[in-house]
Amino acid sequence: MKVKVQTKSGQFDFECEQDENLLYAGLRNGLTLPYECATGTCGTCRARVKDGEPRLVWTEAPGLKFVKKEKNELLMCRSVVQGDCTLRVPAEISQLPGNKTVPDYRKGKIRNIQALTHDVISFDIDIDIPMTYEAGQFVVIEAPEVTGGRAYSMVNYDTQTNILSFVIKRKPEGDFSDWLFENNVEGLELEVFGPLGKATFHPEENKNILCIAGGSGIAGMMAIMERGCEESYFSDHKGYVFFGARTAKDMFFVDELTSFVNAYPENLEVTVALSDEGISKELEALHPNIKFDTGFVHTATSEKMAGKFENMMAYVAGPPPMVDGALRMLVVEAKLPGTDIRYDKFG
Repeated sequence: MKVKVQTKSGQFDFECEQDENLLYAGLRNGLTLPYECATGTCGTCRARVKDGEPRLVWTEAPGLKFVKKEKNELLMCRSVVQGDCTLRVPAEISQLPGNKTVPDYRKGKIRNIQALTHDVISFDIDIDIPMTYEAGQFVVIEAPEVTGGRAYSMVNYDTQTNILSFVIKRKPEGDFSDWLFENNVEGLELEVFGPLGKATFHPEENKNILCIAGGSGIAGMMAIMERGCEESYFSDHKGYVFFGARTAKDMFFVDELTSFVNAYPENLEVTVALSDEGISKELEALHPNIKFDTGFVHTATSEKMAGKFENMMAYVAGPPPMVDGALRMLVVEAKLPGTDIRYDKFG
């Protein structure tokens, strides 16, 4: 099937298989179509149908509240084609050069499931085709038993790998997390599409690094820290990680974060902010190389980073209220330009 896309930067054509996801088809053909979550939540990938009859496959997608049905709009990430069609996308679009990595489909199997806290688990997906991706990127995972895909950032980083590592927090009415927590899913097959996302770390940008994360939002930050340490980036750049959790029992990856600090103690700092309880002397003694604070993580970041935002690239991930608070702080208080703040809007 041929899809024509009318954009602010001209018209582009790409091939799409019958019943294939419109957004994914365009992305795997190298077009920089607009998206954030790529799962039907954010509404960023809306387009207007000018010709043809694409079909919506998830009628309850939260992002549909941003769609103007009277103008024949749809979400590309939740629509498929059954014939040629023409779309109008109100954005600047370009064609990636042939040497750039483009997202694609893979099959994978769940391995190595581990409980990190009472409501957080980690697991790996062994994929059938190696993937190259940037630290901070994510993939969309789909399970046959769950409606719709879910976006999760990779915890691990490698230039090319057959293993993708994830951390997931159980959410109220979260169908995918409920499925993971309530069933024996070891070895089950999933569909994976990616890599995706723009909250990426590039050493050649020569910036100090600030990571602000809440809960499972720490995933992509771990990949950024891993790459930075592997490439000795923090031998001559500052790195700051602020990780928010409710209580000490909700913390995870503390040993891994400590290992990053131990590798570059002069330039790398990790602060864990607990929002629902104080900091005990026992906790500080147990993790002597981790700094602790109380309150919301974006507030702790504001207080401890005052005067330290020069030449900084900031990364933000976590629950939407936390992300909103951190973004306001970075713009209003730190006065960072938008080009120096990176996040992917999953919620």
